[in-house]
Formats: sequence, structure tokens, C-alpha cells
Amino acid sequence: MKSFQHIYEVAAERKGGEENLLSLLPYVMSNGLLAKKGDDRFLAMMCKAINQAGFNWTVIENKWPQFEEAFHGFDVPRLAYKSPEDWEAYVQDKRVVRNWTKIKAMMVNANFVNYTAQEHGSFAQFIADWPESDQIGLMAYLKKNGSRLGGNTGFWFLRYVGKDCFTTTHDTIQAVKWAGYQTNDHPTSKRDLIQVQRAFNNWHEETGLPYTHLSKIAAYSSGENYAVDEIKKRTITVQRS
Repeated sequence: MKSFQHIYEVAAERKGGEENLLSLLPYVMSNGLLAKKGDDRFLAMMCKAINQAGFNWTVIENKWPQFEEAFHGFDVPRLAYKSPEDWEAYVQDKRVVRNWTKIKAMMVNANFVNYTAQEHGSFAQFIADWPESDQIGLMAYLKKNGSRLGGNTGFWFLRYVGKDCFTTTHDTIQAVKWAGYQTNDHPTSKRDLIQVQRAFNNWHEETGLPYTHLSKIAAYSSGENYAVDEIKKRTITVQRS
């Protein structure tokens, strides 16, 4: 297996030096801070990740204040105790994407967040306590107990809420494979995901870097080499929207 140092060096060279590469790495929230976030933000980011899947992301970003209004700021207990008729009424609500499958997912996830919070003190604490070294276990749990939280949607949900995590974008997986780990280009099977988790666990042990940074650096070492300024401009646009 190639060490992460090789991937790091390739990424730094592609971005014009180590200083440029480091400037692209985001702030990673500690689990202590993550545990203090309101559960409404976790439900909100589930909603955002689900609605962006297969849809124009910019449309969802522009419409997001209306989502917040329609879903009462994602007040978990309030949404968890809505009647089925109240949920069905969202199909006629122009403030949200009027897709029953995605609205029904919100109904299920409001209950999921609510009962998980009752068991663990808060949903935030539950997510914060789950070890990064078993991210694929957390992904499997979200998929099984929530609604429409499998695959890339689950990965982006974790990234949105601030959980230290890797993603399985094409460029990231190419770096994993280049390092010698045997996995599919689009890892979905348990065997493939275990290989990806193994790569990140080994890299974390080697470098001490957060999984989010490892994932970003791996992605920057592969695929189309976008200019640093373009990446930063795109990041600022997303943060402001």
C-alpha cells in the first residue's frame, strides 16, 4: 500500500504548493462542538441532502428559506407529532419540493431524529459519539433507520452537519485505488466500503489528520485539476447561499 504522503505530495504539486493545498482545507468541528448543535439542524440537513439528490442544487439553495418556514425551522418534536394529513398537505405547498416520496422521507426522519434523541439525550450527541473509524457502520444505521439516507445522500448529510467524515466522490475513490486498496469505482457493497474505510483509518493513523481533510486531499490528487481560486470562489458561493 502506498503511504498517504505520496497522495499529499501529488495534491500539493497539482495545487501549486503545500500552502495553496492547505488553504483549501475546511474547518473541522470537534465532536464536543458537534454534540452541542440543535437537533433541528440535523433534520434540516437531512432534508437538504434528500432534496438535492437528483435535483438542481442551486434551486434548493435559493428555496431554502422557504423550506425553513414551511417546516417550522425543523422543530423536531413539532414535526414528529404532525398528523399524516398535515404531511400530505405539503404536496400542495409551493414552499417545498412537492414530491410525496421526499415529503414522506421527512415525516419518517422527523420521527427517527426524535426517538433517537430520546434514547441518547440528543440526536447531535448520537452522531458525535459514533467513531469516525466506523463511518460505514453509521452510514448503514442511517440507511436502515432513516429514510432515503443511503448512498451519497448519507455522506453529504454528515458533511453538511459537520461530522468529520470522508466522501466517496469519484476523485477520492481513484486516490484510494491508486494507493492499492481494492474497491469498485462506485463503492456500494459492504466489501468495497470496508476497503474505503480501511484506507481512511490507515491514513488517519499515519498522519493524525481529520477524515474530512484526508478526503479533500485525496480528491485534489486526482481528476480534473481545478484552479485554487476557482475552488475557493465556488466554496464561498455555497456558503453564502
